Parts: sequence; structure tokens; C-alpha cells
Amino acid sequence: MALSVGADSPSTLKFMELALDQAKFALDNLEIPVGCVIVEDGKVISSGSNRTTVTRNATRHAEMEAIDILLEKWQKIGLDQSQIAEKFSRCDLYVTCEPCIMCATALSILGIREVFYGCANDKFGGCGSILSLHKSGSKNLCREGVLPHKGFKCTGGLMSEEAIALFRSFYEQGNPNAPKPHRPVQVLQ
Repeated sequence: MALSVGADSPSTLKFMELALDQAKFALDNLEIPVGCVIVEDGKVISSGSNRTTVTRNATRHAEMEAIDILLEKWQKIGLDQSQIAEKFSRCDLYVTCEPCIMCATALSILGIREVFYGCANDKFGGCGSILSLHKSGSKNLCREGVLPHKGFKCTGGLMSEEAIALFRSFYEQGNPNAPKPHRPVQVLQ
């Protein structure tokens, strides 16, 4: 029996809740609260949460963490590049915040089938807020022929209020890992 997949289907909401659990895990670990799960054939096969602070590596976004887990797993069992591409083409990603430009590019190159996300990313969004890298005809990715660019279906706004509430919690508590100002802030009169 196939799970129904649509923006308001029970399975979609279940997977978004699991992504929110990953975002809460990130928040509990003083990371920016973004989480995701990757689903194949109705089953979660990977998950990730932001780890930029603990790793001191700005590329360790939730999506990249989940992707790396799968790449390592699939390479260990001997899958070649075309087999890995075939597997990604059957996967969907559920993430609490619109993938940034870096992550949307990676998802497009990997050939992910579909992305469902919570809130928009008005500063760095790669799925429509800033660039539309999910569209197969996008010229924003790179010159034609340099990198494979498959595009993917994208649906946003799922459980966005919950995702935004996690961001608010993070910024209200203050980011203890943020750099300290080098000079005193001047108040303009």
C-alpha cells in the first residue's frame, strides 16, 4: 500500500513532525534549529540537524548531514554513482526551513525527487525566496553542461508556525556561540 503524499496528507505531516524533532534536537544543542528527514518508499532512511557550531563548519546544515549519512551508507554497500543517483531520484526530503542556496544546489545535483519545507528562508533561500534552484530550467545554478541539474518538486509552508517558533526560541535565548562585537555598539540619537 502506497502512502499518500501531498502537502496535507497524514504521511507528509508525520514526516514534517520528525523533521521538527530533529530541529528541536539542534535547539537543545545550541545549534540553529533546522532539522530534516529523507524518505524512500514511505520510510525514513536518514535524518539530520544543523551541526555548524559543534563542528565549526558552516557547511554542516541539516540537509548536508542527512545526505552524507546516505552517501556513506550507499558507498559502503558498493553502489556506484549511477545507482546512488537512481536511489536519490526516489527520495523526498522534509526540512523545517527552506533549503539555502548551497543545500538546494546539492539537492538538485543529487536529483532528489521532492522537497517539503516549513518556513521560508528570506535571506538565503534556494527554493524561491532568493533563487529558484529547484526549477530544472534554472540558469542560476551554473553554466549549462558544467554540473548535472535535474531540479525537483518543492512545496513550502508546511508546519511553518512550528518552525518559526523554534527560531524565535533560539534567538530569544541568545546565541552563546555568536561572535562578540569588537567594539561597543553606538546608539544613534
